Amino acid sequence: MDFAATGNVFTASDTAARLGRLRRLAWLIDGAFGVPGTRFRFGLNSVIGLLPVGGDAVLGALSLYIIYEAARLGLPKHKLARMLANVGVEVLGGSVPIIGDLFDMALKANLRNLAIIEDHLRGPHWR
Repeated sequence: MDFAATGNVFTASDTAARLGRLRRLAWLIDGAFGVPGTRFRFGLNSVIGLLPVGGDAVLGALSLYIIYEAARLGLPKHKLARMLANVGVEVLGGSVPIIGDLFDMALKANLRNLAIIEDHLRGPHWR
């Protein structure tokens, strides 16, 4: 029986592949670009977020995809709720013109959510 097809249990290689995709997506959204001469990083979130209303909606949908994948990887509800709160704060804060874009650059909800996923997968129940 192929456990990966059930949607409940994944092989180690499937989990690693999913995690790799989530890392690339979170990095692209929140930290792909840097300001020369500084440690400050920003991602597509800062660029797409400049589009009124629609930009934040698109980014919110991408962030929800990361949470969907976290649920498929077996994260418990309390961690998923924390991830949803991160995204909610970022979407609401990011919807404020100009200041919201600066807020998005600072919060980096997707990288925070990626850290929650990675922490969970490194937990004792996976060893």
